[in-house]
Amino acid sequence: MKIAVTGATGLIGGAVVKHLCSQGHEVVPLVRTALCEEPHIYWNPSHRELEAGKLEGMDAVIHLAGESIAGLRWTREKKKRILKSRVQSTRFLCQALATMARPPKVLLSASAIGYYGDRPATEEVDENSPKGRGFLAEVAEAWEAAAEDARASGIRVVNMRFGMVLSNQGGAFPKMLYPFKWGLGGKLGSGRQPVSWVLLDEIPHVVSHLLEKEVCAGPVNVVSPAAVTNCDFAKAVADALGKPAKFHVPAPLVRLALGQMGKELLLGGCRVLPRVLLQTGYVFRYPELAPALTHLLGR
Repeated sequence: MKIAVTGATGLIGGAVVKHLCSQGHEVVPLVRTALCEEPHIYWNPSHRELEAGKLEGMDAVIHLAGESIAGLRWTREKKKRILKSRVQSTRFLCQALATMARPPKVLLSASAIGYYGDRPATEEVDENSPKGRGFLAEVAEAWEAAAEDARASGIRVVNMRFGMVLSNQGGAFPKMLYPFKWGLGGKLGSGRQPVSWVLLDEIPHVVSHLLEKEVCAGPVNVVSPAAVTNCDFAKAVADALGKPAKFHVPAPLVRLALGQMGKELLLGGCRVLPRVLLQTGYVFRYPELAPALTHLLGR
């Protein structure tokens, strides 16, 4: 296949591009500098600039670009950048795809399980569950709605709702790992909040599955089938490192230090099931947390 990818140099994008190339696909990144020497497609959604002609005849487009939600706090400006970077780029890209004479057959567009908001640990949600509350839920809803032009034009659109991505190459996990290495790890708040996770090494295989399975359309939860509580997550990380997990960060301290970001990302969560993936025959390589951490940490 000939596949165009936005966000190709990011954590997820880099892993996906490497995997697709190893499978013999031709991958063309969308980049924001016109001076790139490698085969590429120039685009700048902020200025509504795109070499649209180079997208003609692509078999698929994978859209992973967006401002990171990580940071010390979500300031008003940070929240604006998070929302704008996702919605503006997605809408601009999909409007371009919708007007093409030879559009791609499928668009895989990133989203997040933040769509479901904060749910009790005993409640399971899947792709048919309603939207939750909170900033992340509002962002995910607008993010997915921005792809409507592509969907309306007949392109198969898949909204990949990613859970917490575990990787030692970047993202939030290396920062979370640091206190555990010093024996200072432990639960956050009550420790009962669900953690729905996925190993970075799993994601490229999920992407290949979604490219091939034409029945997959709409929201797809990209998470392991075995969500855990924050307390169990902390214990599993500590066990993988051979360290204790007795430290406890009270919820008021998390909220004081990190504000809304701490409340939604660290003290909130939901138990998400990857129902679409399981129903379409996807077999997880790392379905359980302990073996996944052993693989990730090389122990």
